[in-house]
Parts: sequence; structure tokens; C-alpha cells
Amino acid sequence: MTNSNDILVEITPQLLLKAYSIGIFPMAESVDDPGMFWVEPEMRGILPLNNFHIPRSLKKSFRRNDFEVRVDSNFEEVVAACAGEGIERDGTWINQRIRNLYSELFEMGHCHSVETWHEGKLVGGLYGVSLGGAFFGESMFSKRTDASKFALIHLVYRLKQGNFRLLDTQFTTEHLERFGVVEIPRDDYRELLENAISVDANFFAYEGGATSEVILQSLSQIS
Repeated sequence: MTNSNDILVEITPQLLLKAYSIGIFPMAESVDDPGMFWVEPEMRGILPLNNFHIPRSLKKSFRRNDFEVRVDSNFEEVVAACAGEGIERDGTWINQRIRNLYSELFEMGHCHSVETWHEGKLVGGLYGVSLGGAFFGESMFSKRTDASKFALIHLVYRLKQGNFRLLDTQFTTEHLERFGVVEIPRDDYRELLENAISVDANFFAYEGGATSEVILQSLSQIS
């Protein structure tokens, strides 16, 4: 169950960041709906950074290193793919208004994409909002097996290297539960959020170059 209200006022990127800082995020009814509404789940999905689980079969795939991983190299295309462009989906909550706002946050340095590429083509990835030591995962997509999962592994490693304290997934899914996502009550989430956004974190502290084995070993130490 969520609390939501139609957004009737003009939303700026600054207002959107303020909403995230108090535990609220926007959604739309559909890609064609011009409106937006605020959402604050009673039970919040988070992925504990100190209890990240990588399934054994995925570790084998990750070691093969089939994808090239990039950060912020094509943010707009990642958001477009998450919104369903070029992918068969029943629907999406990402309308043009939301896309425009996240593009502005990207230009401000508060939105990032982690991308998986194969033979020069973008085949998977995710994007989210960064604020202090909190990262709010918004959406992910995959056009090849495990492509979005690779992006998630690299995101968690990057957040750990950058001193982040909270990875918010908003809701839980069967897909995310395999990685250790849990639900916590709204009041507990607010406390975690308040502490996280006060932390001085750096999304680019990790400059890349770690091997798959180094990443797996690092994350295994916290599992």
C-alpha cells in the first residue's frame, strides 16, 4: 500500500531531490500519462550493502566477463530502455515528464547509469538517484541474459568503494530477493535514510579496472 497524491505543481529537480531526502519518489500511471504522483511505501525495499548475495550460477557467469561495464556513458539510452523502448513490456511508470526530470538530475550529477555493453551495443543496465550516501535504484533492463545482473553487481561494488550506506530498491521483487533485498517498515527506512544522506560519499571513488575475481572476492567478504 502506498500514499500518493497527484502532482499538480511544477516539479523542479531541486524539489525532486528534496522528496527523495524524506523518502518520497514519483511515478506515473503509464508511459502515456502526462501526470505524476508521489509514492511512499509502508514497507520499503532495500538491498543491504553488507549482506549482498550473488547466486552461485551468476558468479560463474560473472567470472567469464562477457560484458563491458560502463558508467554514465549513455544515460539517456538506459532510461529509454527502462521505459520500454525497443523492449516488449506490459507497461511502464516512466513517462516523458519523469525522463526529463532525471535527465536534469543527471546533468547536476545526482543521477547515474551503470551499463553493460556487448560487441559495442548497450544490452543492459540500470539507473538511479544519488544523494549523500544513499543511492535510489529506479529501474533496470536487460536484452541479454544476466546483463542487468552484471550491472547490479558492479553498482554494489562501486557503492561500497564510495562509502555509500543505503541502496534503496523501493519495492521488492522475486528477482531482487535473490540478491538479498529485504522489506523494512517506513519508520525504520526513514531513520536509515536520514543517516545515509548525511554521509560524504563519492560515486566515482572507484575509477574502474578491478577484475571480476577481485569484485567477487570483495563482495563475498560482506556476504
